[in-house]
Amino acid sequence: MWKETSRGRGKDVLSIEKAESTSPLPNPVIVSMRTKKAFQLIDLLERDELVESMNSRLRALQWKHSVFRNKKDSRRSVTSPTPYYTFYYDTGFSDEEKVEEQVLRNTVNSEALMTAFHQSQPGNYENKSMELVKERLWEDHFTEFGRGVHMFRTEKIQRLVAMGIPESLRGELWMTFSDACSELESHQGYYASLVQKSMGHSNLATDEIERDLHRSLPDHPAFQNPTGIAALRRVLTAYAHRNPKIGYCQSMNILTSVLLLYAKEEEAFWLLVAVCERMLPDYFNRRVIGAQVDQSVFEELIRERLPELAEQVPDLSTLSSVSLSWFLTLFLSVLPFQSAVCVVDCFFFQGIKVIFQLGLAVLDANSAQLSACTDDGQALMILTSFLEQVGNTESACVLSTPPAAEENSCSDTDIPTTRHTNITDLINEALGKFRDLTVQQIERLRCLHRVRVLQAHEDTIKDNTLRLVSSDVSISPENLDDLFDLFKTEHFITLYWGDSSSAAAAEAAAWQHTDSGHSFVERLYRLDRPQFKSLFGLLAPWSSGSSQHTDILANRTFILLDQDRDNLVTFKEFASWLDTLYCEDLNEKIRLLYRLHIPPALTESEDEPSLTSPLLSTNRPLYVNKDTPVPDSREEVKDYQEQLKQMLQDLVKEKEKDVDKPLPLMNQREFIQFCKTLYSMFHGEPEENDLFQAIAKVTSLVLQIGEAGHREQTKASEEKTAEPTQASDGALAADDEWTVSYAQILASLLTEQALVNFFEKPADLLAKIAQAKQNQYQQRAGLLTLGGTR
Repeated sequence: MWKETSRGRGKDVLSIEKAESTSPLPNPVIVSMRTKKAFQLIDLLERDELVESMNSRLRALQWKHSVFRNKKDSRRSVTSPTPYYTFYYDTGFSDEEKVEEQVLRNTVNSEALMTAFHQSQPGNYENKSMELVKERLWEDHFTEFGRGVHMFRTEKIQRLVAMGIPESLRGELWMTFSDACSELESHQGYYASLVQKSMGHSNLATDEIERDLHRSLPDHPAFQNPTGIAALRRVLTAYAHRNPKIGYCQSMNILTSVLLLYAKEEEAFWLLVAVCERMLPDYFNRRVIGAQVDQSVFEELIRERLPELAEQVPDLSTLSSVSLSWFLTLFLSVLPFQSAVCVVDCFFFQGIKVIFQLGLAVLDANSAQLSACTDDGQALMILTSFLEQVGNTESACVLSTPPAAEENSCSDTDIPTTRHTNITDLINEALGKFRDLTVQQIERLRCLHRVRVLQAHEDTIKDNTLRLVSSDVSISPENLDDLFDLFKTEHFITLYWGDSSSAAAAEAAAWQHTDSGHSFVERLYRLDRPQFKSLFGLLAPWSSGSSQHTDILANRTFILLDQDRDNLVTFKEFASWLDTLYCEDLNEKIRLLYRLHIPPALTESEDEPSLTSPLLSTNRPLYVNKDTPVPDSREEVKDYQEQLKQMLQDLVKEKEKDVDKPLPLMNQREFIQFCKTLYSMFHGEPEENDLFQAIAKVTSLVLQIGEAGHREQTKASEEKTAEPTQASDGALAADDEWTVSYAQILASLLTEQALVNFFEKPADLLAKIAQAKQNQYQQRAGLLTLGGTR
């Protein structure tokens, strides 16, 4: 069926993708066609395998129609350089289509995509003429002032850049202006190795990249072709592999698409590095702090440079929010493509300053209409309509009003039709009218506003986190607020003064995995094992005796809370643990202690110097010899056991209401650890002697219960045992199978009032938090002293 389609209409298929995020239907698959039609299929069996297979065949088919097309269909000159080179790869596959797909994914373009894919433009002859004129002007400048990194930056360059760099020189000059050429020269082969390392890996970043590949300049022929899509995938995936802290963020795909059009693939990668890591710091991350800071700076610049507009529009947050896309995409998402590329030219030459200047010029050009606006939507319509009609030098005379703009201008008489504006004139006006705006002024304002933006962002994160957690715990809002501060402080203390390598590893691990089980708010601040152990020592309500045993219990608690096994604990998990210790009843506290002494919290590799206690020893089996004659107490013991049995039955019935899954049984080794923890908890208590006696009685009672249960199960086999050797083997087997349940331990503890009082006694969480705040930094005092003496 597919082969027939591929021979006929298969080449018209644009993409085949799963659509859970956009459709409530079961197992949906969307097939997009080049004719702008789409077909949706639902309820498919083995959908994932089917989609993967169809995409593999589709890519192979598209490869044959594009990269390996016949010479008669190729418009490229025979003498022109081939626009790709291929890495070495294993060709041991027997399936030809798999080999072709691997070639497509691992082929790096050595020429800009614009050399092979041209977008048809009105006035093509005039465009070519203007391109030739600009090329001659640049060649004259190169002759007089040098070329490449040795070129002098003159006032003439600013005028040439404002006119728009010619396509043939655009990639070269972007590399020169941004100094990405230096990074390329000093890291030969780096991008090639990144591509080989990153391709084939699947994580959160790659999933987001795949989703956005076909949304990047979808109208440009370069990205209607698998060659362009594959190049975009390689650059974005390689950068996500290089910088996992950023990974991939929306709008990176749009910028990278434009870079690939005018620069070679490896050059596009280094241009992306320059933009993300130097020219727009903190823009492309999950919190877009850099963009938010610049929006705050832009608001202040509006008040300073456009006071009349600021007076008429007291709330500038609307204009600031509208301009966010201007900064994030360098006007690529709001201006016509050819005009927007001219803005990118200016950005690489002058940096972020020109985006501020151009933004102010756009608002100034529409200040009268914006001042008369009655709502936010009208202001958005005015700015959108204006930007859509900004043309470039070559095509300004032939641009027509977009259909949407015509319809809006006809239907809304309050928004007058805007005349066509030339992008070069707009840029020159911006650079002239706001020429006194300097990079130093922008950096000064950034420093002032960054603290406010970060504080507002942290307050929002805190509010969202507490709202998420508060519904699941009984801790008071005030205490929960203080606990979050302690949790976040511990995170930052370790990042700044702790083991930087482990802290960085934990920070990177928090974002490397898909982690669909946690929201962004939950993943923002998480503690690794050493960080959690520090807070455990500060906030645990019970003393654990020696520091070594405290460390052991903290380690077990961390393992128990780390349910997704990523070696990180979220604040929600941390708060639930404290809620059990401080706010839950006796049953839940004992349940937590019980779980700390069975797998997975208790591991086989856990090494302790001693597993002995005053009543228990690992050198002998946990065995109570009931054959010892006790003539006066048999009936009493029997009645007591019947009473205890009934108590256990009632307790199990009650707990079944709240517990879906019963806890595993506890064996001999685990029970020894449990008893040791109970003994360590009572040190320093006023009723220490009474508690020790009570736990001794409970331990003896649990031993009797466990042994009685085991003897009933093995009674038949023990009766057949005749020889001492066999009896010894049977005893060992009995020791191995000795177990008790949570319900049995809980019921035994309930028989001692001293223990009940101890576990039901309310602990003062507020006092513990206040003490923890004082001691949190003191724990690092020695570390800070060492750091100061180096």
